[in-house]
Amino acid sequence: MKRTKVLVFIIVCICTWVFLYFENNFITVTNITVKSHKLPEAFDGYKIVHLSDLHSKEFGKRHKNLVKKIEDAQPDLIVFTGDLMDSSHFDAEVSLKLIRQIVKIASTYFVTGNHEWWSGNFNVLEKVLKENGVHVLRNTYARIVKDKDEIYIIGIDDPASTQEIYEDTKIVENEIKQAVNGIEENEAFKILLSHRPEMFTLYSKYGFDLVLSGHAHGGQVRLPFIGGLIAPNQGFFPKYTSGEYKRGSCTMIVSRGLGNSIIPQRIFNHPEIVVLTLSKEK
Repeated sequence: MKRTKVLVFIIVCICTWVFLYFENNFITVTNITVKSHKLPEAFDGYKIVHLSDLHSKEFGKRHKNLVKKIEDAQPDLIVFTGDLMDSSHFDAEVSLKLIRQIVKIASTYFVTGNHEWWSGNFNVLEKVLKENGVHVLRNTYARIVKDKDEIYIIGIDDPASTQEIYEDTKIVENEIKQAVNGIEENEAFKILLSHRPEMFTLYSKYGFDLVLSGHAHGGQVRLPFIGGLIAPNQGFFPKYTSGEYKRGSCTMIVSRGLGNSIIPQRIFNHPEIVVLTLSKEK
């Protein structure tokens, strides 16, 4: 009887370990189509791979599991919405192994998360990212041109970047105003990259058609019929954790991210890459 109990205990431990490992390491690919009448014809069918919150995690040797899924998506553009590395165990090389490969797949754009700033090493990281061909958007914009059409991609710093004594919303609003300065008031399709999703109400006021965010880690633990359990800056039962949200003509996509930080385990919330297909709404 005692041997049976020990055997059952061992089996339960092994099954629990396998489950927890699977939850943290099996990468889900989420496909989302974003429709807009403002999208130029040349960008109809344009694919964007959205990555976020790697937190210095490695998926297979040299990220082979993650890179393969990105390659299979055949993106026209790759964006990374912050927390490429973790401030508590800053390891630039692990993250740069991924960066050096994805820039060969498609043009790559990056904005900061809070952990880049908390690490105290972002100035060094920014230099290396640029040396590797990454477009680092810091409260500025770029034009993406295809045939004779163009769209705008705008990127802002995480508010942790400043020591100013303002609430985060005020900091972000000032960053948005700085970033869009120079963009003509027209019907151009505009994409905002911003790490924090909880400011969706603010983003929607500035005429962005698509907002890409991360930070929430999918709520860390996802419960049936409820969604995410907890997220930074949103607390328990957060509103914005995963997938698509709409407010007027603005759509926000929140990535569940890839790695973990303070809480080391995901439950019913696999690491995720998001593949967006832009569609011209007739």
